[in-house]
Amino acid sequence: MQTRGTQAGLHIPECSLSYAKTIIKLNDMSTLLRQHAEQQFAEELHELKKNEAYPVPENWEMSPQSVVTYLMGGTLKDGFVVTPKYIGNRRLMEIAVATLVTDRALLLYGLPGTAKSWVSEHIAAAISGNSTLIVQGTAGTGEEAIRYGWNYARLLAEGPTEGALVQTPVMKAMQEGKIGRIEELTRIGSDVQDTLITILSEKTLPIPELNREVQAVKGFNIIATANNRDKGVNDLSSALKRRFNTVILPLPDTIEEEVDIVRRRVESFEKVMELPAEKPALDEIRRVVTIFRELRQGATADGKTKLKSPSGTLSTAEAISVVNNGLAMAGYFGDGQIHASDLVSGILGAVVKDPVQDKVVWQEYMETVLKNRNGWKDIYRASREMM
Repeated sequence: MQTRGTQAGLHIPECSLSYAKTIIKLNDMSTLLRQHAEQQFAEELHELKKNEAYPVPENWEMSPQSVVTYLMGGTLKDGFVVTPKYIGNRRLMEIAVATLVTDRALLLYGLPGTAKSWVSEHIAAAISGNSTLIVQGTAGTGEEAIRYGWNYARLLAEGPTEGALVQTPVMKAMQEGKIGRIEELTRIGSDVQDTLITILSEKTLPIPELNREVQAVKGFNIIATANNRDKGVNDLSSALKRRFNTVILPLPDTIEEEVDIVRRRVESFEKVMELPAEKPALDEIRRVVTIFRELRQGATADGKTKLKSPSGTLSTAEAISVVNNGLAMAGYFGDGQIHASDLVSGILGAVVKDPVQDKVVWQEYMETVLKNRNGWKDIYRASREMM
């Protein structure tokens, strides 16, 4: 471990100095609405590096094994407990991390709300210590957002020079040997998507205007995310697909898994927002998750009643938003305890995306399931009032 001398002749480990600086920064971040993963979980990342027992790839912050421990949670040798960031199949995370050690890029693929962006951010934070080298894909994303751009004022004044060049997050990741992230890859037009082919296959980014190229440093790779069920998506070309190893992130297998995910994320949200409301009871979270799962699957949990499914995806992420909204309602317009009336407005907002088709779906669910289910009359009554 590298050390740095002080005026008193003491030697302080570099990782301790880095951690101390991070803590000082964190003290100034209490007003941030949302911290980056490497800021929010700085202590866990520091402890994992301190307890490292495996070989660390070049320009990585920790070993692949430690990255998976960071994602899945666990107890370190010194007793420090790492909280899980992803609740699901451990093997999927091992495949994702192992991919990034190779020369293939990683594509996290799945339904909206299956934690693709969340996993992408945390993998980048653990591997590179920086999750901010990100390109947000939209229908309007152009080549200059992925390759490089120009400061047009300087370009007109100086011509194509190093000073006029505007680096993209992908270019910075290549130069620094870090993980670059591309969100919603399939929202980007197909012709712009193919800009990645040279970067991923040759590990180089030509800049013909300057008669030079940027070659990727060891440690560089790309994590992209894509939805397989969404409006306005553009399929990847076969050539681009071959450059990615695809990991499909599924919806939670069991209701217990999904309830646990929602509970953890809601508790994290509540700490940041400092809402004047009590933590929601697990029963309330379970009811929201049950409604979403039954409507998604087109049948009640016991399989006895067939149901129509709405046009939306009713993802775990939307369930988290519903409970968060209920907390805000209870805290500011209720008695501080979350009730059915606080949740129903959020549930309706998630389910009824199409005011005609989805309204029929919800009314049928109300009359056939909510009305006859023991202990759910409060949600039924609140729903009737809202409709």
